Amino acid sequence: MTTPQHRATKIVATLGPASSEPALLEAMIRAGVNVVRLNFSHGTAQDHIGRAALVREAAQRAGREVAIMADLQGPKIRVGRFAEGRVMLEPGTRFVLDASRTEPGDLQGVGLDYKELPRDVKLGDLLLLNDGLIVLSVDAVLGEQVVTTVKLGGELSNNKGINKQGGGLTAPALTAKDMEDIKTAMGFQADYVAVSFPKNATDMEMARQLCNVAAAGHRHRPGLIAKIERAEAIPRLEEILKASDGIMVARGDLAVEVGNAVVPALQKRMIRLARQHDKVVITATQMMESMIANPVPTRAEVSDVANAVLDGTDAVMLSAETAAGKYPLETVQEMAKICAAAEAAEDVELDADFTGQSFGSIDQSIAMGALFTAHHLGAKAIVALTDSGSTALWMSRHRIHIPIYALTPRVTTQRRMALYRNVRPLLMDSSAERDTALEQAEGHLKSRDIVQSGDVYAITCGEPMGAPGGTNMLKICRAA
Repeated sequence: MTTPQHRATKIVATLGPASSEPALLEAMIRAGVNVVRLNFSHGTAQDHIGRAALVREAAQRAGREVAIMADLQGPKIRVGRFAEGRVMLEPGTRFVLDASRTEPGDLQGVGLDYKELPRDVKLGDLLLLNDGLIVLSVDAVLGEQVVTTVKLGGELSNNKGINKQGGGLTAPALTAKDMEDIKTAMGFQADYVAVSFPKNATDMEMARQLCNVAAAGHRHRPGLIAKIERAEAIPRLEEILKASDGIMVARGDLAVEVGNAVVPALQKRMIRLARQHDKVVITATQMMESMIANPVPTRAEVSDVANAVLDGTDAVMLSAETAAGKYPLETVQEMAKICAAAEAAEDVELDADFTGQSFGSIDQSIAMGALFTAHHLGAKAIVALTDSGSTALWMSRHRIHIPIYALTPRVTTQRRMALYRNVRPLLMDSSAERDTALEQAEGHLKSRDIVQSGDVYAITCGEPMGAPGGTNMLKICRAA
Protein backbone atom coordinates (compact mmCIF):
# COMPACT_ATOMS: atom_id res chain seq x y z
CA MET A 1 0.00 0.00 0.00
CA THR A 2 1.30 3.49 -0.79
CA THR A 3 0.26 6.65 0.99
CA PRO A 4 -2.11 9.16 -0.56
CA GLN A 5 -0.31 11.78 -2.64
CA HIS A 6 -1.82 14.59 -0.61
CA ARG A 7 -0.41 13.66 2.83
CA ALA A 8 1.31 16.76 4.19
CA THR A 9 2.53 15.54 7.60
CA LYS A 10 5.84 13.72 7.46
CA ILE A 11 6.70 10.44 9.18
CA VAL A 12 9.96 9.82 11.05
CA ALA A 13 10.74 6.13 11.63
CA THR A 14 13.50 4.77 13.84
CA LEU A 15 15.70 2.11 12.26
CA GLY A 16 16.46 -0.94 14.39
CA PRO A 17 16.64 -4.73 14.33
CA ALA A 18 12.97 -4.99 13.28
CA SER A 19 13.38 -2.75 10.23
CA SER A 20 16.94 -3.31 8.95
CA GLU A 21 16.06 -5.87 6.28
CA PRO A 22 16.55 -4.04 2.95
CA ALA A 23 13.25 -5.07 1.30
CA LEU A 24 11.26 -4.17 4.42
CA LEU A 25 12.94 -0.77 4.74
CA GLU A 26 12.21 -0.07 1.07
CA ALA A 27 8.55 -1.01 1.64
CA MET A 28 8.40 1.33 4.66
CA ILE A 29 9.77 4.20 2.57
CA ARG A 30 7.21 3.48 -0.15
CA ALA A 31 4.49 3.39 2.54
CA GLY A 32 5.32 6.88 3.75
CA VAL A 33 8.56 7.17 5.74
CA ASN A 34 10.15 10.56 5.00
CA VAL A 35 12.92 10.65 7.62
CA VAL A 36 14.87 7.70 9.06
CA ARG A 37 16.15 8.15 12.62
CA LEU A 38 19.37 6.46 13.67
CA ASN A 39 19.42 6.17 17.47
CA PHE A 40 23.02 6.63 18.65
CA SER A 41 22.10 5.31 22.12
CA HIS A 42 22.50 1.83 20.61
CA GLY A 43 25.14 0.30 18.36
CA THR A 44 28.67 1.12 17.24
CA ALA A 45 29.89 3.77 14.81
CA GLN A 46 30.25 1.05 12.17
CA ASP A 47 26.65 -0.07 12.77
CA HIS A 48 25.41 3.45 12.03
CA ILE A 49 27.61 3.85 8.95
CA GLY A 50 26.18 0.57 7.61
CA ARG A 51 22.60 1.58 8.42
CA ALA A 52 23.01 4.97 6.73
CA ALA A 53 24.18 3.18 3.56
CA LEU A 54 21.19 0.83 3.87
CA VAL A 55 18.81 3.83 4.03
CA ARG A 56 20.33 5.54 1.00
CA GLU A 57 20.16 2.31 -1.04
CA ALA A 58 16.56 1.56 -0.01
CA ALA A 59 15.49 5.14 -0.83
CA GLN A 60 17.12 4.88 -4.25
CA ARG A 61 15.27 1.64 -5.00
CA ALA A 62 12.01 3.24 -3.83
CA GLY A 63 12.66 6.19 -6.14
CA ARG A 64 12.54 8.90 -3.47
CA GLU A 65 14.92 10.75 -1.19
CA VAL A 66 14.54 10.53 2.57
CA ALA A 67 16.39 12.47 5.27
CA ILE A 68 18.62 10.73 7.81
CA MET A 69 18.46 12.03 11.37
CA ALA A 70 21.30 11.12 13.75
CA ASP A 71 19.86 11.20 17.27
CA LEU A 72 22.64 11.70 19.84
CA GLN A 73 22.51 9.76 23.10
CA GLY A 74 23.28 12.73 25.37
CA PRO A 75 24.34 12.32 29.00
CA LYS A 76 23.81 8.91 30.60
CA ILE A 77 21.75 9.92 33.62
CA ARG A 78 21.24 6.33 34.72
CA VAL A 79 21.65 3.88 37.56
CA GLY A 80 24.33 1.19 37.27
CA ARG A 81 23.88 -2.56 36.97
CA PHE A 82 22.47 -5.14 39.41
CA ALA A 83 23.96 -8.49 40.42
CA GLU A 84 20.75 -10.24 39.36
CA GLY A 85 19.95 -7.81 36.52
CA ARG A 86 17.02 -6.32 38.47
CA VAL A 87 15.52 -5.80 41.93
CA MET A 88 11.95 -5.36 43.19
CA LEU A 89 11.69 -2.18 45.30
CA GLU A 90 8.97 -2.10 47.96
CA PRO A 91 7.35 1.21 49.06
CA GLY A 92 8.72 2.54 52.36
CA THR A 93 12.11 0.81 52.09
CA ARG A 94 15.53 2.51 52.13
CA PHE A 95 17.49 2.55 48.86
CA VAL A 96 20.92 4.14 48.31
CA LEU A 97 22.15 5.58 45.00
CA ASP A 98 25.94 5.52 45.40
CA ALA A 99 28.26 7.28 42.94
CA SER A 100 31.31 5.56 44.48
CA ARG A 101 29.91 2.02 44.34
CA THR A 102 31.73 -0.33 41.95
CA GLU A 103 30.14 -3.68 42.81
CA PRO A 104 26.78 -4.65 41.25
CA GLY A 105 23.59 -3.38 42.90
CA ASP A 106 21.18 -5.20 45.21
CA LEU A 107 18.04 -4.47 47.26
CA GLN A 108 19.98 -2.00 49.44
CA GLY A 109 21.36 0.17 46.66
CA VAL A 110 23.05 0.56 43.29
CA GLY A 111 25.91 2.44 41.66
CA LEU A 112 25.48 5.36 39.25
CA ASP A 113 26.56 6.00 35.67
CA TYR A 114 25.85 9.65 36.48
CA LYS A 115 28.46 10.53 39.12
CA GLU A 116 27.26 14.11 39.66
CA LEU A 117 23.91 13.10 41.16
CA PRO A 118 24.94 13.68 44.84
CA ARG A 119 25.78 17.32 43.99
CA ASP A 120 22.54 17.88 42.07
CA VAL A 121 20.05 16.83 44.76
CA LYS A 122 19.01 17.83 48.28
CA LEU A 123 16.70 16.68 51.07
CA GLY A 124 13.09 16.37 49.87
CA ASP A 125 13.82 16.09 46.15
CA LEU A 126 11.88 13.47 44.21
CA LEU A 127 13.81 11.23 41.83
CA LEU A 128 11.88 9.45 39.07
CA LEU A 129 13.42 6.28 37.67
CA ASN A 130 12.49 4.20 34.64
CA ASP A 131 10.28 6.90 33.04
CA GLY A 132 8.62 7.73 36.35
CA LEU A 133 7.45 4.20 37.15
CA ILE A 134 9.59 4.28 40.34
CA VAL A 135 9.70 7.32 42.66
CA LEU A 136 12.37 7.86 45.34
CA SER A 137 12.34 10.65 47.93
CA VAL A 138 15.77 12.00 48.96
CA ASP A 139 16.33 11.71 52.74
CA ALA A 140 20.01 12.70 52.87
CA VAL A 141 23.15 13.20 50.82
CA LEU A 142 26.17 11.63 52.55
CA GLY A 143 29.29 12.25 50.48
CA GLU A 144 28.85 10.21 47.29
CA GLN A 145 25.68 8.53 48.57
CA VAL A 146 22.10 9.68 47.97
CA VAL A 147 19.95 8.03 50.64
CA THR A 148 16.31 7.68 49.60
CA THR A 149 12.97 6.18 50.62
CA VAL A 150 10.97 4.32 47.99
CA LYS A 151 7.68 6.18 47.48
CA LEU A 152 6.48 4.28 44.44
CA GLY A 153 7.97 0.82 44.08
CA GLY A 154 8.35 -1.71 41.33
CA GLU A 155 10.96 -3.52 39.29
CA LEU A 156 14.20 -1.61 38.70
CA SER A 157 16.61 -3.14 36.19
CA ASN A 158 20.07 -2.33 34.83
CA ASN A 159 20.88 1.15 33.51
CA LYS A 160 17.40 2.67 33.89
CA GLY A 161 17.17 6.45 33.52
CA ILE A 162 16.96 8.98 36.36
CA ASN A 163 15.00 12.24 36.24
CA LYS A 164 14.57 14.84 38.95
CA GLN A 165 11.06 16.20 39.33
CA GLY A 166 11.12 19.85 38.24
CA GLY A 167 14.51 19.44 36.57
CA GLY A 168 17.87 20.60 37.87
CA LEU A 169 20.36 17.90 36.83
CA THR A 170 23.55 19.63 35.67
CA ALA A 171 24.74 17.06 33.08
CA PRO A 172 26.01 18.79 29.93
CA ALA A 173 23.95 18.17 26.79
CA LEU A 174 26.99 17.01 24.80
CA THR A 175 29.25 14.23 26.06
CA ALA A 176 32.59 12.98 24.70
CA LYS A 177 30.64 10.12 23.06
CA ASP A 178 28.30 12.62 21.37
CA MET A 179 31.29 14.50 19.97
CA GLU A 180 32.63 11.29 18.41
CA ASP A 181 29.14 10.39 17.16
CA ILE A 182 28.85 13.80 15.46
CA LYS A 183 32.03 12.98 13.49
CA THR A 184 30.54 9.61 12.50
CA ALA A 185 27.24 11.22 11.44
CA MET A 186 28.99 13.89 9.39
CA GLY A 187 31.06 11.17 7.71
CA PHE A 188 27.88 9.83 6.10
CA GLN A 189 26.38 13.32 5.84
CA ALA A 190 23.37 12.96 8.14
CA ASP A 191 20.79 15.55 7.12
CA TYR A 192 19.73 16.30 10.69
CA VAL A 193 21.39 15.92 14.09
CA ALA A 194 19.06 15.68 17.11
CA VAL A 195 20.61 16.96 20.35
CA SER A 196 19.40 15.29 23.56
CA PHE A 197 18.66 17.23 26.76
CA PRO A 198 19.68 20.80 25.71
CA LYS A 199 18.99 23.32 28.49
CA ASN A 200 19.64 26.55 26.59
CA ALA A 201 20.78 28.12 23.32
CA THR A 202 24.46 27.66 24.27
CA ASP A 203 24.07 23.87 24.14
CA MET A 204 22.70 24.12 20.60
CA GLU A 205 25.34 26.63 19.49
CA MET A 206 28.07 24.29 20.73
CA ALA A 207 26.48 21.38 18.85
CA ARG A 208 26.34 23.48 15.68
CA GLN A 209 30.02 24.40 15.94
CA LEU A 210 30.98 20.75 16.40
CA CYS A 211 28.80 19.70 13.42
CA ASN A 212 30.16 22.44 11.16
CA VAL A 213 33.78 21.55 11.98
CA ALA A 214 33.16 17.80 11.49
CA ALA A 215 31.24 18.39 8.23
CA ALA A 216 33.53 21.03 6.71
CA GLY A 217 35.54 18.50 4.71
CA HIS A 218 32.31 17.16 3.19
CA ARG A 219 30.99 20.64 2.29
CA HIS A 220 27.90 19.76 4.31
CA ARG A 221 25.78 21.54 6.92
CA PRO A 222 23.21 19.48 8.81
CA GLY A 223 20.00 20.82 10.31
CA LEU A 224 19.97 20.82 14.12
CA ILE A 225 16.97 19.55 16.09
CA ALA A 226 16.72 20.37 19.81
CA LYS A 227 14.96 17.62 21.76
CA ILE A 228 12.87 19.39 24.39
CA GLU A 229 12.95 16.96 27.30
CA ARG A 230 14.21 18.94 30.29
CA ALA A 231 12.14 21.17 32.56
CA GLU A 232 14.86 23.87 32.26
CA ALA A 233 14.34 24.03 28.48
CA ILE A 234 10.72 25.22 28.76
CA PRO A 235 11.37 28.80 29.97
CA ARG A 236 14.15 29.08 27.37
CA LEU A 237 12.18 27.64 24.48
CA GLU A 238 12.41 30.73 22.26
CA GLU A 239 16.19 31.08 22.61
CA ILE A 240 16.63 27.36 21.92
CA LEU A 241 14.38 27.67 18.84
CA LYS A 242 16.42 30.59 17.50
CA ALA A 243 19.64 28.56 17.88
CA SER A 244 18.17 25.46 16.17
CA ASP A 245 16.61 24.48 12.86
CA GLY A 246 13.79 22.71 14.64
CA ILE A 247 12.64 21.07 17.86
CA MET A 248 11.38 17.68 18.91
CA VAL A 249 8.53 17.50 21.42
CA ALA A 250 10.21 14.61 23.29
CA ARG A 251 7.27 13.71 25.46
CA GLY A 252 8.89 10.84 27.40
CA ASP A 253 11.57 12.50 29.53
CA LEU A 254 9.72 15.81 29.45
CA ALA A 255 6.61 14.25 31.01
CA VAL A 256 8.70 12.66 33.75
CA GLU A 257 10.25 16.02 34.68
CA VAL A 258 7.22 18.31 34.41
CA GLY A 259 4.37 15.84 34.96
CA ASN A 260 2.17 14.03 32.43
CA ALA A 261 -0.78 16.38 32.81
CA VAL A 262 0.93 19.50 31.45
CA VAL A 263 2.51 17.88 28.38
CA PRO A 264 -0.47 18.11 25.95
CA ALA A 265 -0.74 21.89 26.42
CA LEU A 266 3.06 22.23 26.16
CA GLN A 267 2.98 20.23 22.91
CA LYS A 268 0.49 22.68 21.40
CA ARG A 269 2.54 25.66 22.56
CA MET A 270 5.80 24.24 21.22
CA ILE A 271 4.31 23.46 17.81
CA ARG A 272 2.79 26.95 17.59
CA LEU A 273 6.05 28.66 18.60
CA ALA A 274 8.13 26.60 16.17
CA ARG A 275 5.87 27.58 13.29
CA GLN A 276 5.95 31.24 14.32
CA HIS A 277 9.76 31.15 14.29
CA ASP A 278 9.91 29.40 10.88
CA LYS A 279 11.34 26.23 12.44
CA VAL A 280 10.34 22.60 11.95
CA VAL A 281 8.80 20.52 14.73
CA ILE A 282 8.60 16.76 15.33
CA THR A 283 6.15 15.21 17.81
CA ALA A 284 7.56 12.05 19.39
CA THR A 285 7.20 9.26 21.99
CA GLN A 286 4.56 6.54 22.32
CA MET A 287 2.53 7.72 19.32
CA MET A 288 1.66 4.16 18.23
CA GLU A 289 3.14 2.32 21.24
CA SER A 290 0.62 -0.55 21.26
CA MET A 291 1.66 -1.48 17.70
CA ILE A 292 4.98 -2.76 19.06
CA ALA A 293 2.97 -5.91 19.81
CA ASN A 294 -0.41 -5.44 18.05
CA PRO A 295 -1.31 -5.11 14.35
CA VAL A 296 -3.74 -2.21 14.94
CA PRO A 297 -3.44 0.96 17.06
CA THR A 298 -5.70 1.90 19.96
CA ARG A 299 -8.35 4.60 19.46
CA ALA A 300 -6.40 6.81 21.87
CA GLU A 301 -3.26 6.50 19.71
CA VAL A 302 -5.24 7.38 16.59
CA SER A 303 -6.52 10.50 18.38
CA ASP A 304 -3.03 11.37 19.60
CA VAL A 305 -1.51 11.26 16.10
CA ALA A 306 -4.48 13.15 14.62
CA ASN A 307 -4.26 15.86 17.29
CA ALA A 308 -0.56 16.41 16.62
CA VAL A 309 -1.42 16.81 12.91
CA LEU A 310 -4.23 19.26 13.73
CA ASP A 311 -1.81 21.18 16.00
CA GLY A 312 0.35 21.70 12.89
CA THR A 313 3.36 19.46 13.57
CA ASP A 314 5.71 18.92 10.64
CA ALA A 315 6.28 15.29 11.51
CA VAL A 316 5.16 12.49 13.80
CA MET A 317 7.77 10.02 14.99
CA LEU A 318 7.91 6.28 15.58
CA SER A 319 10.52 4.88 17.98
CA ALA A 320 10.37 1.29 19.24
CA GLU A 321 7.33 0.71 17.00
CA THR A 322 9.58 0.49 13.93
CA ALA A 323 12.94 -0.22 15.62
CA ALA A 324 11.90 -3.30 17.61
CA GLY A 325 8.17 -3.89 17.04
CA LYS A 326 6.43 -6.80 15.33
CA TYR A 327 4.63 -4.65 12.74
CA PRO A 328 6.96 -1.87 11.47
CA LEU A 329 5.42 -1.67 7.97
CA GLU A 330 1.82 -1.82 9.21
CA THR A 331 2.58 0.91 11.77
CA VAL A 332 3.82 3.27 9.03
CA GLN A 333 0.77 2.47 6.88
CA GLU A 334 -1.64 3.14 9.76
CA MET A 335 0.11 6.38 10.70
CA ALA A 336 0.00 7.62 7.10
CA LYS A 337 -3.75 6.96 6.94
CA ILE A 338 -4.38 8.81 10.21
CA CYS A 339 -2.34 11.82 9.06
CA ALA A 340 -4.17 12.03 5.73
CA ALA A 341 -7.59 11.78 7.39
CA ALA A 342 -6.75 14.46 9.98
CA GLU A 343 -5.44 16.83 7.30
CA ALA A 344 -8.64 16.45 5.29
CA ALA A 345 -10.51 17.88 8.28
CA GLU A 346 -8.21 20.90 8.77
CA ASP A 347 -9.45 24.44 8.36
CA VAL A 348 -7.39 26.75 6.16
CA GLU A 349 -7.17 30.23 7.66
CA LEU A 350 -4.60 31.86 5.41
CA ASP A 351 -6.36 35.22 5.38
CA ALA A 352 -6.29 35.33 9.19
CA ASP A 353 -2.63 34.21 9.15
CA PHE A 354 -1.63 37.22 7.07
CA THR A 355 -3.73 39.87 8.84
CA GLY A 356 -1.40 42.39 10.46
CA GLN A 357 1.67 40.52 9.18
CA SER A 358 4.73 42.31 7.88
CA PHE A 359 7.46 40.46 6.01
CA GLY A 360 11.10 41.29 6.53
CA SER A 361 12.44 40.35 3.12
CA ILE A 362 11.52 40.20 -0.56
CA ASP A 363 11.89 36.39 -0.75
CA GLN A 364 9.62 35.88 2.25
CA SER A 365 7.03 38.25 0.77
CA ILE A 366 7.10 36.31 -2.52
CA ALA A 367 6.59 33.04 -0.63
CA MET A 368 3.57 34.44 1.22
CA GLY A 369 2.19 35.97 -1.98
CA ALA A 370 2.38 32.58 -3.70
CA LEU A 371 0.36 30.94 -0.91
CA PHE A 372 -2.29 33.65 -0.84
CA THR A 373 -2.73 33.80 -4.62
CA ALA A 374 -2.75 30.02 -5.11
CA HIS A 375 -5.31 29.60 -2.32
CA HIS A 376 -7.72 32.18 -3.76
CA LEU A 377 -7.25 30.99 -7.35
CA GLY A 378 -7.73 27.33 -6.42
CA ALA A 379 -4.39 26.45 -8.03
CA LYS A 380 -3.43 22.80 -8.52
CA ALA A 381 0.10 23.24 -7.14
CA ILE A 382 2.57 25.73 -5.74
CA VAL A 383 6.10 25.37 -7.11
CA ALA A 384 9.27 26.84 -5.62
CA LEU A 385 12.56 26.77 -7.50
CA THR A 386 14.89 26.86 -4.53
CA ASP A 387 18.59 26.44 -3.85
CA SER A 388 18.62 26.51 -0.05
CA GLY A 389 15.01 25.47 0.64
CA SER A 390 14.16 28.68 2.55
CA THR A 391 11.21 29.61 0.31
CA ALA A 392 9.67 26.16 0.72
CA LEU A 393 10.19 26.32 4.50
CA TRP A 394 8.36 29.66 4.77
CA MET A 395 5.50 28.37 2.67
CA SER A 396 5.25 25.23 4.80
CA ARG A 397 4.62 27.25 7.99
CA HIS A 398 1.05 27.99 6.86
CA ARG A 399 -1.80 25.53 6.43
CA ILE A 400 -2.95 25.20 2.86
CA HIS A 401 -4.53 22.25 1.06
CA ILE A 402 -2.48 22.85 -2.07
CA PRO A 403 0.73 20.78 -2.31
CA ILE A 404 4.03 22.66 -2.44
CA TYR A 405 6.60 21.22 -4.85
CA ALA A 406 10.15 22.36 -4.15
CA LEU A 407 12.47 21.88 -7.13
CA THR A 408 16.15 22.08 -6.24
CA PRO A 409 19.43 21.24 -7.99
CA ARG A 410 20.95 20.13 -4.64
CA VAL A 411 20.33 16.63 -3.30
CA THR A 412 21.27 17.81 0.23
CA THR A 413 18.53 20.47 0.05
CA GLN A 414 16.08 17.90 -1.31
CA ARG A 415 16.75 15.56 1.62
CA ARG A 416 16.54 18.33 4.19
CA MET A 417 13.16 19.44 2.84
CA ALA A 418 11.85 15.89 3.36
CA LEU A 419 10.96 17.00 6.91
CA TYR A 420 8.97 20.13 5.91
CA ARG A 421 5.21 19.82 6.21
CA ASN A 422 3.31 19.78 2.89
CA VAL A 423 6.54 20.08 0.84
CA ARG A 424 7.36 17.53 -1.87
CA PRO A 425 11.04 18.02 -2.67
CA LEU A 426 12.15 17.05 -6.18
CA LEU A 427 15.59 17.17 -7.77
CA MET A 428 15.86 19.28 -10.91
CA ASP A 429 18.93 20.64 -12.65
CA SER A 430 17.67 24.17 -13.23
CA SER A 431 18.97 26.13 -16.18
CA ALA A 432 20.78 29.40 -15.52
CA GLU A 433 18.27 31.07 -17.87
CA ARG A 434 14.90 31.86 -16.31
CA ASP A 435 12.49 30.97 -19.13
CA THR A 436 14.24 27.67 -19.79
CA ALA A 437 14.11 26.83 -16.06
CA LEU A 438 10.37 27.58 -15.93
CA GLU A 439 9.79 25.34 -18.96
CA GLN A 440 11.84 22.57 -17.33
CA ALA A 441 9.79 22.95 -14.13
CA GLU A 442 6.49 22.56 -15.99
CA GLY A 443 7.87 19.53 -17.82
CA HIS A 444 8.86 18.05 -14.46
CA LEU A 445 5.34 18.55 -13.08
CA LYS A 446 3.59 17.15 -16.16
CA SER A 447 5.84 14.07 -16.35
CA ARG A 448 4.79 13.22 -12.78
CA ASP A 449 1.08 13.93 -13.41
CA ILE A 450 1.17 16.73 -10.83
CA VAL A 451 -0.39 19.13 -13.33
CA GLN A 452 -2.14 18.48 -16.63
CA SER A 453 -2.85 20.70 -19.60
CA GLY A 454 -5.04 23.64 -18.50
CA ASP A 455 -4.22 23.40 -14.77
CA VAL A 456 -3.27 26.62 -12.98
CA TYR A 457 -0.20 26.63 -10.73
CA ALA A 458 1.92 29.28 -8.99
CA ILE A 459 5.70 29.26 -9.35
CA THR A 460 8.40 31.26 -7.54
CA CYS A 461 12.04 31.70 -8.50
CA GLY A 462 14.87 34.19 -8.31
CA GLU A 463 16.73 36.27 -10.84
CA PRO A 464 19.58 35.78 -11.40
CA MET A 465 18.93 32.03 -11.16
CA GLY A 466 20.88 30.01 -8.61
CA ALA A 467 21.58 32.82 -6.13
CA PRO A 468 20.64 31.57 -2.62
CA GLY A 469 18.08 33.76 -0.87
CA GLY A 470 17.26 35.49 -4.16
CA THR A 471 13.60 34.51 -4.70
CA ASN A 472 12.06 37.66 -6.15
CA MET A 473 9.51 36.51 -8.74
CA LEU A 474 6.01 34.97 -8.57
CA LYS A 475 4.35 33.80 -11.76
CA ILE A 476 0.87 32.30 -12.21
CA CYS A 477 0.89 29.79 -15.04
CA ARG A 478 -1.61 27.67 -16.91
CA ALA A 479 -0.05 24.39 -18.00
CA ALA A 480 0.27 24.05 -21.77
